[in-house]
Amino acid sequence: MPEIETENLTKTFGPVTALSNLTVEMPDGIVGLVGANGAGKSTLIKILLGLLPPTSGKARVLGFDCRTDGPSIREFVGYSPESECLPRDVTATEFMVHMGRMSGLPTHAARERTADTLRHVGLYEERYRPIGTYSTGMKQRVKLAQSLLHDPRLIFLDEPTNGLDPAGRDDILDLISRIGHEFGISIIVTSHLLGELERIADHVILIEEGVLQRSTSTSEATRLAGSVIVEVTERANEMVKKLKKAKAEVVVSEAPETFAVEVTDEAVLDAIVATAANLGVGLVRMQQRRHRLTEMFDDRKGGEDG
Repeated sequence: MPEIETENLTKTFGPVTALSNLTVEMPDGIVGLVGANGAGKSTLIKILLGLLPPTSGKARVLGFDCRTDGPSIREFVGYSPESECLPRDVTATEFMVHMGRMSGLPTHAARERTADTLRHVGLYEERYRPIGTYSTGMKQRVKLAQSLLHDPRLIFLDEPTNGLDPAGRDDILDLISRIGHEFGISIIVTSHLLGELERIADHVILIEEGVLQRSTSTSEATRLAGSVIVEVTERANEMVKKLKKAKAEVVVSEAPETFAVEVTDEAVLDAIVATAANLGVGLVRMQQRRHRLTEMFDDRKGGEDG
């Protein structure tokens, strides 16, 4: 059974349609939900949490009906919202213990879980500082920690890297990847940055203006392209000339002694190796190039334009 499934899910706010007949299944693992601001990602999460009723259609999370089983869903699901929502005048420990008790944990269990969870997200040393003194990255870690506090089976992370510098983004993405792949907790993470999702997601779903555009595994979306990157120790220009004479399609790279060759069959790979041997140059690498998520979506848009 999918972790999440929707059928013709629609949500309107007066004349505005936030979601339109959305039918999609989300498997376990890390699922990236991508779309521009206003695409309907946050609305979808609130419906899946049972916090917002759909106008029409169906949605189920972990087998629970989102219309009627909101409290049961939230018992097994954690949520880190996009908005700035943390109290400034309490410590991370105080906030976390309070959230643990709100989730039904006894006080002593809430304190133990708080210490363990803050350690996992790298805030153990700063756990007694007021949250108002935290950096943006530290606040994102607190939101992530509270979503994990009650040992959920699934967590929703809404734009968890918002406001972070590149180093802070890397830290949060590494942490999300570790939670999903080492702790075995399924994660739905929203972002408008495809490069982030390519790094961590097992499956990617694209929504535009509330309409499903694409749902695919990341491995399929970034499948091997039909070219190989070749780097040699020297004389790359001579190799390129010889390969072109052999009717190979070659693209010269800006990187020194590096070029790409279109691979139509194994004979092309044999020709690369033979040419390097005949010239007496060393092959540093032959690496098959992978597609990027941005290429997949660019191809889709190109097809629409055409």
